[in-house]
Amino acid sequence: MLSNLIRTAIHVSRNRSPLLSSMRHKAAYEGDGKTTVRIINQEQDLGLMIDSYATYGFRLNNGITVLGPMAIFPRTVLSWQVRGSGEITENSLKLFKLLEPKIDLLIVGLESNNRAMMGSVFRAARLSKLNVEILPTEHACSTFNFLNAEGRYVAGAMIPPLTVEMSPDDMLQAKLHYTNLYQQKLS
Repeated sequence: MLSNLIRTAIHVSRNRSPLLSSMRHKAAYEGDGKTTVRIINQEQDLGLMIDSYATYGFRLNNGITVLGPMAIFPRTVLSWQVRGSGEITENSLKLFKLLEPKIDLLIVGLESNNRAMMGSVFRAARLSKLNVEILPTEHACSTFNFLNAEGRYVAGAMIPPLTVEMSPDDMLQAKLHYTNLYQQKLS
């Protein structure tokens, strides 16, 4: 009797597979068949984004260059009057506490990866009762952009980095840019 039951199960599984469903044949992407990429820094509706940083300041997606440290919000940017992470105190963070509506998170971008400085900035933020994420400026810029694009009410307190490491890709892009620039005909 058991052998008959096994033979019946094998026969049924050969004729139709109960594990396969009609969903298997449905495509995960039902668009026009092309992959699309959305560059969030070029969409003005998402607010201000940080396009690039240098040792002297930041370039925003609206073309503005901010020299020195900055306080950046989804729709506003201000010069932040600190010279370095050693000057970040409860008093220098007061601006971020006064905002209405309250910010979800303050992203602090420090000019270096110094653990002692990160600790002192964290203590100042805790005294100010702010939710804070402390990162090197290189990572803080992209974190701010991502959270801003998500629609979170986020603010950034950014200090330009002391040094900027150039990758081989960066050097190649610069070379191509200047090669194309110098080959253009003047009109």
